[in-house]
Amino acid sequence: MPSDAYGDTGLSSQTSPLTSPLPRIRNVPAEIARSWLLVPATQPETFDAAITSRADAVVLDIEDAVDPSHKSSARSDVLQWLRGGGRAWVRINDVSSDFWADDVAELRNTPGLLGVMLAKTESAEQVKETYHRLDGKTRVLALVESAVGIEEANNIARAEGAFRLAFGSGDFRRDTGMSADREAMAYPRAKLVVASRVGNLPGPIDGPTVGTNHPVLREQSAVTVSMGMTGKLCLQADQATVINEVISPAPSDVAWATDFMADFDARGGVIRDGSDLPRLGRAQKIMKLAVAFGVQPSV
Repeated sequence: MPSDAYGDTGLSSQTSPLTSPLPRIRNVPAEIARSWLLVPATQPETFDAAITSRADAVVLDIEDAVDPSHKSSARSDVLQWLRGGGRAWVRINDVSSDFWADDVAELRNTPGLLGVMLAKTESAEQVKETYHRLDGKTRVLALVESAVGIEEANNIARAEGAFRLAFGSGDFRRDTGMSADREAMAYPRAKLVVASRVGNLPGPIDGPTVGTNHPVLREQSAVTVSMGMTGKLCLQADQATVINEVISPAPSDVAWATDFMADFDARGGVIRDGSDLPRLGRAQKIMKLAVAFGVQPSV
């Protein structure tokens, strides 16, 4: 996405929606993180505010959000913040760029680095090389943004070091000429979902919704869920609340899962028919997410 796609991120070093006194669920595991907030690395004054936002994960962006002439200084600001006690993911430049080698070399063994989002991933080898150049331990979230990347998604998901897949929907549309319609984007989304299952990875992360219209964001987040994706990129801090709500299990689902598990336990965990195992799996998943996200059953 172009650097101006962020617009006003809603982040401020003074007052912003990020400083809301409402409680925030912290330390959501990255495997199930719903909202992934992209923060331009050219705005280091907003980093502290970003990590107090509602976003499950924060990604400091030194790729599309940064002009080539400012890559080095932006990277330095990110490193300084991480070394000063900050904790976040970092979106790094793609392997074919002039900046990738410096990105991985300077981020290697950096305290506070939770993982990297590799831009424009198109092969398993790119993931593997990034993983090993970092330290062989840092998680690599593969951002797939092209037709080649989508068609290589199965291999990317099985690559050494691959942690999760994400959909760079804006660049994918520019690459293919496809529209943003739900029908047009069904294939690449489904491809990433299937590839994640093939690679035994957590569910993939959907592309962002551009703009400030929350009803549109809610609608598009519902599409994310219907396609089997379990996270979504966001460009403004206040989008995280909507994304988290839509991707979380509904209170009615939690109530159903609670009742099912109580009944299942009461009968000694006995499987009665062929529908019990699928329902048990669904109930267990809902309960796990409900605990992680703090969702209470409806009364």
